[in-house]
Amino acid sequence: MILLLTFAFLAGAATAITPCVLPVLPALLSASGTGGRRRPAGIVAGLTITHVITIVGVASVVDGVGVGDGTLRTVAIAFLALFGVALLVPGAAEWITLRLSFLARLAAIRPRRNADGFWSGLPVGGALGFVYAPCAGPILAAVISVSASSGTTAKIVAVATAYGLGSAVVLLGLALGGRRLIDRVRRRGRGAVLQRGFGAVMVLTAVLMFTSVDLRFQEALASRFPSFLTNPTGGLEKSAAVQDELAELRGRPKFDDAVVDAIARVAAQGHATASGTGTSALPVLGRAPEFAPAAPRWWNSAPLTRAGLRGRVVLVDFWTYTCINCLRTLPYLKAWDARYRTQGLTIVGVHTPEFAFERRPSNVGAAIGRQAIRYPVVQDNEYGTWNAFGNQYWPAKYLVDARGRVRYVHFGEGEYEETEAAIRALLREAGRGRLGATARPRGQIETVGHRATPETYLGSARAKGFSPVGPQDGTHDYTAARPAGLPLNVFSLGGRWRVDRESARAVRAATITARVFGGAVYLVLASAGDRPRRVRVELDGRPIRADAAGDDVRDATVTVRGQRLYNLVRLDSPGEHVLALRFDRGVSGFAFTFG
Repeated sequence: MILLLTFAFLAGAATAITPCVLPVLPALLSASGTGGRRRPAGIVAGLTITHVITIVGVASVVDGVGVGDGTLRTVAIAFLALFGVALLVPGAAEWITLRLSFLARLAAIRPRRNADGFWSGLPVGGALGFVYAPCAGPILAAVISVSASSGTTAKIVAVATAYGLGSAVVLLGLALGGRRLIDRVRRRGRGAVLQRGFGAVMVLTAVLMFTSVDLRFQEALASRFPSFLTNPTGGLEKSAAVQDELAELRGRPKFDDAVVDAIARVAAQGHATASGTGTSALPVLGRAPEFAPAAPRWWNSAPLTRAGLRGRVVLVDFWTYTCINCLRTLPYLKAWDARYRTQGLTIVGVHTPEFAFERRPSNVGAAIGRQAIRYPVVQDNEYGTWNAFGNQYWPAKYLVDARGRVRYVHFGEGEYEETEAAIRALLREAGRGRLGATARPRGQIETVGHRATPETYLGSARAKGFSPVGPQDGTHDYTAARPAGLPLNVFSLGGRWRVDRESARAVRAATITARVFGGAVYLVLASAGDRPRRVRVELDGRPIRADAAGDDVRDATVTVRGQRLYNLVRLDSPGEHVLALRFDRGVSGFAFTFG
């Protein structure tokens, strides 16, 4: 743990000198250049405290109190603007400094009147902490992902604090260095002009942040700057020593890619049963964990346990109902359930949500009915079963033998013949000798080709491939790029959208234009209050024709009611096309997938 804390400190220090810090640097230096001599320390302390809180727990906090993802950022920007205005107005700086010292009084400390500026600097730094977004390497990414999925622990807080302290040391050095230069100018009698200049810089910084210029700047850095500038400690963080420490932090995966590849080779070679022994050649990978006992709901079955399933071969399938990759596997799962259930196979679908609305039992139940799933499904809202299996993918399949041991794993789509061969091998091993012919899936959804446009999201957390800017938290007006100028696999927002980390909601004249490649287009959609609302679909500049329209399109229009995956386009053969969507106010989009 000490080694990881050391690495986290070094990583935090390194990120504080990367270009990603540039958006907050003017505000940091401007705020540090006014007030008492200890104000830089107060600003950096406030920044570090709120930044650590943000990365380890702000997501759960704002969810719990119903605050939107962009609210804290907006409040912080407003505070920076207020502070800048105070510096611009004569006499206001002294007034606000005294008022902000309420923190000292709350802490039962009686500082001399504006003697050092530490306490008045603390809330200014606190506001900066909510908009401070350093380039995230493996350590910071691990802290954020583990706290989001598994909750905050003492280890998570310790690593995040070490990371924050590393950043604080460098930022404090920058702030003090800037303060010394500013003091030299002030001694020449230009203090008033300097203060107003700092105020203007603070206000300008707030305006640029409110219009998301800082986020667009960081997007440009991520795509155009070499990794040694945006993540100078990347090599260190990816070293074996750090990866071992991170594995202890987030839990080691039970099945890595090398194991999966080895299993696939065994199945592909047809080593179903070792000669004359009745024992499958598939390796024993470990005991299968229990299903999480706190699951809110089971469908098509009473709650199942490992003991209750002993003697049966069990296929555990991790999925979520808006994941097109998961839906493509359902015809095979249903066929295997119909073909082998009476011969000793039990399929258990573990529905682990990707989006917040996928936690609703009514939505999950509706999806199970719509897909005609007959095998047991458990709702895994708290990721209990997901974490017990050490899973990291949608979809993922774990095949458990009759003695409760994991024997085969497959991540993603494909390799259906190999998976069925493994099922048959373990059924034979369990004494089911006559299995008959293989299953015949019906209604397979077309597989994704290598050239198909990659999936993308409309929420700010995972949006990729947007131009001229991507989705940004809050309500903003977007100017759509001209379709003729869009490169392949690039999307463009138009009109007014309200964006959070998961989705984008149409506010006014909202559009999405994209140049895509594929034979099918799917989009996860929802409508506020589940009221029927429309999305108009155009393909290559015209309302989509009936022979190209997806299953959910009528007269070039999708009527959005429930929160689910909608099929917008279905072509006879894949190709390159310009897709344009026009949204009614109140329709939310989550994720695009292409086939």
